[in-house]
Amino acid sequence: MSSNDTAAPALKEIFNAERLQHIADEMSAVYPAFKAKAFLKHAQDGLAELSVMQRMARVSESLHAVLPLDYEDSLEVLFELAPRLNSGFVSMCLPHYVASYGGHAFDTSMDALKYFTTFGSSEFAIRYFLRSDLERSLERMHDWTRDENHHVRRLASEGSRPRLPWSFRLEAVQADPQLAAGILDRLKADESLYVRKSVANHLNDVTKVHPEWVLDTIEGWSLENKHTAWIAKHALRSLIKQGDVRALTVIGAGAKAEVELLNVRVEPAVVRLGEAITLSFTVKSMVAHEQRLVIDYAIEYVKANGGVSRKVFKLKTLALAGFGTEVVRRNQVIKDFTTRKHFAGRHGVQVMVNGEVLGSAAFEVLI
Repeated sequence: MSSNDTAAPALKEIFNAERLQHIADEMSAVYPAFKAKAFLKHAQDGLAELSVMQRMARVSESLHAVLPLDYEDSLEVLFELAPRLNSGFVSMCLPHYVASYGGHAFDTSMDALKYFTTFGSSEFAIRYFLRSDLERSLERMHDWTRDENHHVRRLASEGSRPRLPWSFRLEAVQADPQLAAGILDRLKADESLYVRKSVANHLNDVTKVHPEWVLDTIEGWSLENKHTAWIAKHALRSLIKQGDVRALTVIGAGAKAEVELLNVRVEPAVVRLGEAITLSFTVKSMVAHEQRLVIDYAIEYVKANGGVSRKVFKLKTLALAGFGTEVVRRNQVIKDFTTRKHFAGRHGVQVMVNGEVLGSAAFEVLI
């Protein structure tokens, strides 16, 4: 059996012929007059060439094409459909319907997005309303931060992220993160990990353009609350990888690490694609007091033109006892991704402790 035979199905296959039939069947169950054949014909036209997000949009468009109802009456049918769909991701076609056809009915559409997000997420759809009516949309999302449902609370943060993956950027929020600051502040100690991840990701987005704003914001929080401390650490992850002293100080690792790295090595020294390397070393404390250490490593990937592209990876955070030692190991498979293609040559590896490079090694990639 070849590797292609065992590869995971493409994400776009979430919307395959079988799933479209499921949607048609469930629509027919809640709305007997539904034109299932017309829906399937419309939805399947050129399906193979469409990406996952294009397929999601196609389902929304196909529902609209065959529903002989006005917007409000269509929503009533789709409200009944939502809990019957067998995939949270698939249910995101319903918020897309709202974004596509409900721009004229702000309050009705906002209520619909709030409802639909509990089955999957309205994070992509809400952005169209933010783009067309930022002030009113943010005001409504601010209200959602106090909702009892964590899906709704998360939507307030996730939907207003300036750089949400798979969506367009919210340029106004990217230019002025203070616009969504009230939302983040009200969620900074949320009990739901689902919500906290979103708040951290939102703030991490902001660090790409306004790192000082994020640092000022987090430094103004009380980190005694464990949930707030968790958000702070994950929100600052990009700055921590860069060795930013203020970010490291927030998580208690701003001091210079008084340690020595012993036996820094990468094994094997030569690998081919698909094989794994093991980075290993010993951290030795040079002082009597305990130290909080943030340990990361970077790989200098060879580029097609012979230059290098440096990528930092999180490795470990630890409290090292006075004069203590700790052995650290990390395995990593060397393989191509859609975002990274490997080229033959020497790949340098650097180990950073509290933002400072303290050791290095290398390995060779053969193609």
